[in-house]
Amino acid sequence: MALKPDRVEHLTDLSFFMNATAERGILVVHDGGGSGAAMDDSAATVKVPTATTDEPAGLLLNDVVNIDLTRQHLNYHQDEVQQGGKVLLLRRGTVVTDQISGTPVIGEQAHFAIGANGGYLTTASQDSRSDQVGRWLSTKDPDGYAKVEINIV
Repeated sequence: MALKPDRVEHLTDLSFFMNATAERGILVVHDGGGSGAAMDDSAATVKVPTATTDEPAGLLLNDVVNIDLTRQHLNYHQDEVQQGGKVLLLRRGTVVTDQISGTPVIGEQAHFAIGANGGYLTTASQDSRSDQVGRWLSTKDPDGYAKVEINIV
């Protein structure tokens, strides 16, 4: 479980596809260009960040899975989406997540990690190479969750 249910969604985006598996609560970046004019443009894709030049698209609100749909169904109660399908991204709001690398400090900038922990939220001091995507509203609790405000403009 990467996101707790207590979240506030001010702005979400449902216009991107994701062609890899991922756990909700990570930050994803733009992968394909897409025209921007069509809601179902298959070139409008997102991915887990791999480079410092990646532009943030939003915080992933679905689990992206790769399962055999002839043998089992997606778990809609867990917000599962099949790999290659549309994903819901949070662009503005607050979430409580455990997809964190480092130790957040209240009020400090939140960035996204690149590399081994790609997509995890980090502190400014740990990964200031990536764009700021929000700010921390709490420290980690005993289970490793922290509250973060996401604001991607």
